[in-house]
Amino acid sequence: MGERVAGLLSGTSVDGIDVAVADLRLNGEEVVLTPAGFLEVPYPAGLREDLLAALPPARTTAEQLTKLDTRVGQAFAEAVQQGLDRFGPADLVASLGQTVFHWVEDGRARGTLQLGRPAWIAERTGLPVVADLRARDVAAGGHGAPLASTLDRLWLRELAESTGRPAVALNIGGIANVTVVQPDGEAIAYDTGPGNALLDLAALRTTGRPRDENGELASKGRVDEDLLRRLLAEPYYAAAPPKSTGKELFHSAYLDDVLATTAPEDLLATLTELTAHTIAAACRDAGTVVASGGGVENPALMRALSAKLRARLLTSDDLGLPRAAKEAYLTALLGWLTWHGLPANVPSATGARGLRLLGSITPGAAPLTLPPPHPVAVTRLRVATGGPEE
Repeated sequence: MGERVAGLLSGTSVDGIDVAVADLRLNGEEVVLTPAGFLEVPYPAGLREDLLAALPPARTTAEQLTKLDTRVGQAFAEAVQQGLDRFGPADLVASLGQTVFHWVEDGRARGTLQLGRPAWIAERTGLPVVADLRARDVAAGGHGAPLASTLDRLWLRELAESTGRPAVALNIGGIANVTVVQPDGEAIAYDTGPGNALLDLAALRTTGRPRDENGELASKGRVDEDLLRRLLAEPYYAAAPPKSTGKELFHSAYLDDVLATTAPEDLLATLTELTAHTIAAACRDAGTVVASGGGVENPALMRALSAKLRARLLTSDDLGLPRAAKEAYLTALLGWLTWHGLPANVPSATGARGLRLLGSITPGAAPLTLPPPHPVAVTRLRVATGGPEE
């Protein structure tokens, strides 16, 4: 017996809303996740632009944030309803929202803000909603990120055991993050630095396009070694994990002093090398790297990364999770764990003082009736593809 959960989020690239529906059930210490469907829903006209305009280093107001919180919540509600209409009814919705600020000071996360008021989702669908999934980990001394470590640690444990070498889950969104899973099941996870964030900004400011499609400009350029050395001097890269970052650090000011002096194709080539270099440094001891996220669709970035890795490079599709959907399936898992009274953070990855139940629950149309807390710790996750009973 299990539940069907719809997971949704919008990543740091602010591309739109990802919706994944999954069947989840417990089998002793193992969670079995069966993907039921995934779709990407663009933000309504003007909302993406308004969100980008509110991100650091821009200044914003309480009025702007209030309006964005409502508009994002309504957009999430419409997106998940589309998913339910297409893939069938669910028991629960989990939402990671849209991150607009991640407050890190002196190496410690002090707070984090995700927009997308869950009441709009509950009102639209009639389902209970687990949201605000990062805040409790931050309150417990963690970074609230990368929460992908929760899925990755359970999912890749068997791979690390079977090979006797660390298995790394890599997600390349606006910010890139890794989870390094050891053969004994221990894991650390952290943000490595920019994934697509600086690449997208550079493409927008030099070509007017939101991204360098298929890495075409970067493929024509040459790496500016002097600029690369200056970029790699960013103190964040030398900081010890656990650590987290976002567009509040890797934003357009990084490009201000080089736009006029560096050809667009050379700038994109250099930023591609920066992303590949910082990711590869985090994967240096790995036997296998399993990649997902939008950056996997960039051939120039994947070539640069392959050239630097000594590990076998796979995508999450090779192990049963569609690479574009992995973060949304993660969100479904996080909400489901909370629903069952199970901790959903990995303290060694986020830096929290211990295991914590995550999130807040907004009731749906009916009174809340949660299942009794599961008495056994979950240690593994299996992705099934043949139906809920596989």
